[in-house]
Amino acid sequence: MSSSDEFKLYDCSSLLLNVTTSSLNKAQRRWRIAYTAIYSARVMLSLVKDIISEKGSQNPSVIKNLHHYVALDIESSSSKQLGENLLPSSFAPKIDQKRLVEMVKEKDSVSLRQLGGVEGVAAALGTNPENGIQDDDQEVIKRQEMFGSNTYNKPPPKGFLYFVLDAFKDTTILILLVCAALALGFGIKEHGAAEGWYEGGSIFVAVFLVVVVSALSNFRQERQFDKLSKISNNIKVEVVRGGRRQQISIFDLVVGDVVFLKIGDQIPADGLFLSGYSLQVDESSMTGESDHVEVDATANPFLFSGSKVADGYAQMLVASVGMDTAWGEMMSSINSDKNERTPLQARLDKLTSSIGKVGLSVAFMVLVVLLIRYFTGNTKDDQGNTEYVAGKTNTDNIFNAVVRIFAAAVTIVVVAIPEGLPLAVTLTLAYSMKRMMADQAMVRKLPACETMGSATVICTDKTGTLTLNQMKVTQFWLGQESIEEDLANRIDQSVLELFYQGVGLNTTGSVGKPLSGGSLPEFSGSPTEKAILSWAVLGLGMDMEELKQKHSILRVETFNSEKKRSGVSVRRKADQTIHVHWKGAAEMIVAMCSQYYESNGIIRSMNEEGRSRIETIIQSMAASSLRCIAFAHRQVSAEEMEHDDDSGKTHQTIKEDGLTLLGIVGLKDPCRPGVKKAVEACQSAGVRIKMITGDNVFTAKAIATECGILGPDYQEDSGEVVEGVEFRNYTPDERLEKVDKIRVMARSSPFDKLLMVQCLQQKGHVVAVTGDGTNDAPALKEADIGLSMGIQGTEVAKESSDIVILDDNFSSVATVLRWGRCVYTNIQKFIQFQLTVNVAALVINFIAAVSAGDVPLTAVQMLWVNLIMDTLGALALATDRPTKELMQKPPVGRTEPLITNIMWRNLLAQALYQISILLILQFRGESIFNVHERVKNTLIFNTFVLCQVFNEFNSRKLEKQNVFNGILKNRLFLGIVGITIILQVIMVEFLKKFADTEKLNLWQWGVCILIAAFSWPIAWFVKLIPVSDKPLFSYLKRSRIIFTIVKQAIFHRKPFSSRLEAGCGKN
Repeated sequence: MSSSDEFKLYDCSSLLLNVTTSSLNKAQRRWRIAYTAIYSARVMLSLVKDIISEKGSQNPSVIKNLHHYVALDIESSSSKQLGENLLPSSFAPKIDQKRLVEMVKEKDSVSLRQLGGVEGVAAALGTNPENGIQDDDQEVIKRQEMFGSNTYNKPPPKGFLYFVLDAFKDTTILILLVCAALALGFGIKEHGAAEGWYEGGSIFVAVFLVVVVSALSNFRQERQFDKLSKISNNIKVEVVRGGRRQQISIFDLVVGDVVFLKIGDQIPADGLFLSGYSLQVDESSMTGESDHVEVDATANPFLFSGSKVADGYAQMLVASVGMDTAWGEMMSSINSDKNERTPLQARLDKLTSSIGKVGLSVAFMVLVVLLIRYFTGNTKDDQGNTEYVAGKTNTDNIFNAVVRIFAAAVTIVVVAIPEGLPLAVTLTLAYSMKRMMADQAMVRKLPACETMGSATVICTDKTGTLTLNQMKVTQFWLGQESIEEDLANRIDQSVLELFYQGVGLNTTGSVGKPLSGGSLPEFSGSPTEKAILSWAVLGLGMDMEELKQKHSILRVETFNSEKKRSGVSVRRKADQTIHVHWKGAAEMIVAMCSQYYESNGIIRSMNEEGRSRIETIIQSMAASSLRCIAFAHRQVSAEEMEHDDDSGKTHQTIKEDGLTLLGIVGLKDPCRPGVKKAVEACQSAGVRIKMITGDNVFTAKAIATECGILGPDYQEDSGEVVEGVEFRNYTPDERLEKVDKIRVMARSSPFDKLLMVQCLQQKGHVVAVTGDGTNDAPALKEADIGLSMGIQGTEVAKESSDIVILDDNFSSVATVLRWGRCVYTNIQKFIQFQLTVNVAALVINFIAAVSAGDVPLTAVQMLWVNLIMDTLGALALATDRPTKELMQKPPVGRTEPLITNIMWRNLLAQALYQISILLILQFRGESIFNVHERVKNTLIFNTFVLCQVFNEFNSRKLEKQNVFNGILKNRLFLGIVGITIILQVIMVEFLKKFADTEKLNLWQWGVCILIAAFSWPIAWFVKLIPVSDKPLFSYLKRSRIIFTIVKQAIFHRKPFSSRLEAGCGKN
């Protein structure tokens, strides 16, 4: 039909156009405007069609359908470009983006209908609902330029200057700066600018050095955490482009993409429902409403970024991305908090506070003693003259001396407060996070790093974690007959057709076109779906495209880990018959069947004997470590599909009884190489492994035995293997009694997994749980450490977890356990090292101040010690890698003290040695070495620093006597020790005025090194001394309790009669 003929159908138009507006009422005028708009649009489209037909367009059929849609905004272009753009695969006009964004945000169904529905929007966006957009980089870039990228604006990361300024907020640093300023002023006034700046300037330089190094460390960690955050947010999304299903980064998603959604997925952008079944969405993250929202093509086709798919599956058309989505707006206003305090950091904060209070007390006493000695004339200057003479010493000298004394006291506080502890924790956590990333584990929540080191039980999945998750159909039973080869010819055509329906239409997977150059089709979906589809296409000769054309899907029941089955009802177009198909766990599907097919197409009744034989077949397959999947069928009428609910409404349901068994396939999923060794490593570390699986008990036992979870001495009645329903039906007391024995739980639901976690925690265990499904989220959250799977895990599971195992491998779980223990041990090493310095520095300064009226270490020297101890020490000791020894110890309990008796033994021995040596040097150094006081003080400073350098080696091993084992592997440690020694030589030999030191000769250097090196044999012998496992402070608590009881008995004694009444329960 030509354009002129088509318009003759609308002769009423001349009537409407000729009517004068004065004769029309308000409603008629509206109709006239509406008609004019439609008329104009049709005329424009007719012109377009004429232009394209003149140019010889090869695709005129597309134009015939265009009158169903309203174009949003078409750019002016040449006729040739317009003809090309009308092809859905490349059609990308500039559309009214704002209107589209608002329509989705506001759930504006009216606007959507005006645009021709979802299909109209897809056409306007140049998207083919089946094939998606073009698989072309230029296309993607063009769409990103037009509609924006799928990223949101985050607050800028903190810069280096922020951390420098943050470090200056420390009270002790501010006090030191004030002291430095005063010392600088008085020094210049007293000695002139050329000589007087040394003391004050030195303190300034030392303080700035400490601040910059601390700020640099924090800045690096901030950048590291930001990098890990970007990686954790980089979700993989499945889309179709150019007719091919593929996974892309969420950041590469563009408007017009067709996204595949399944249970557990996070919706990656705002969009519209294209097609799918039983889709329910959890929008609680957006709206706060906990009820799931049903999404379909008619009533509610709107999908929002940040929501989660709770049930069903669908294809979504992306309508807006990034900052145009409500989720993007919300996330851009949230500044993620990197200052999350881990449990270990909280314990260290208390320790730091306690040590700080002791340091403050010592510093205050030193301040008081030095002031008293100064004002009583008991201190002398460098020339041996009394510093203070009442009425003679001028005010400037007095003020200068007081400032110097005050600076010395404040410096003691600086050294005493172990601000390096938080830095050490941050460093070791950041370092371990980076290394764990390389070992296929991504840490999402910092506390998990250290908590994993305390794990006593790991509850693990089977599929993909202990096994490779590379499914392949290795057995096929039709009725009671095993069919191994020439499948398509040995099965009756009617049965084969039903198999095609059961496999090809009851699936979330898909069969794509062969990749370029390949002859085999591309299969997508879960490993199970891909294996069955591959078997059906290559073994049974199934044609997926033809199958879909011959049938229409009526209703879908999606698979989840609770039901362990999926169902579909389809209508065959040829004869309009309705067929129901179920697929799932073999014994569950068989229980729904009353008949079974034979290969010749004959249907047999499933009597007790037949059922028993089929169950035996399933058990023998399962005992061979095969996953058994059964298929069942039933033909039903339309009336049988309908079901009335409580409210009287009629719904379609899928029949679950009276089915006929089609067949059973056995899928082989081999164990991962190295998994048995990883299980044994965990068991030798005192960590129990429990396998929780949805497979049947025979498959579970076979895999558990293969992996080493069940030993060769396993007995059937030992209670080590249970089914989920059995565990669920125990009484609470029975569960608590038996949970420790259980090693394998088969046919479990997510609720059973949660129940086991809760029971284990009640027994005092620290529990780690692996999970991949949406329904695993409660158990992952409940566990002390939730471990989700990076490949098979849903986004809901990943969000609920603490650590993502990127390769889904149990060996990586064992690696995480090793790193968790390493973090804890590294912190303990640093605490031992730092407390040794703290104790030694405080005692030496206090005794020297009280007895001699002066501290042997100046403010600058103390700040240098502080730098070695805090920053460089933390870097050296917090970056040790895990060793095999860590997996030979029992796990650290929840209440185990941070500073163990072994650590107290080591640090007290070293501190006593350092105190003894340095006090001898303080009081007898001048006579022993025949040197003056400044050289003596330099010897004390040099020996003290070198003692810390040698003690760093001792701190590498808390229990082992050989502290050099594996030292060559830690180049960072050796580098820091080397840098420390070089800087110390520079401080002593070249920065005399800055560090207030004197040059030492080779003999004096040799003596200092010899004294410091003597700490090695001391550490070797001290580690031979046995210590009690009972915490040191428990004795003090016990003494306090006894003292309290005695005190109460003496001072609060009651008459005998009143105590007797109280004991009998009388008031």
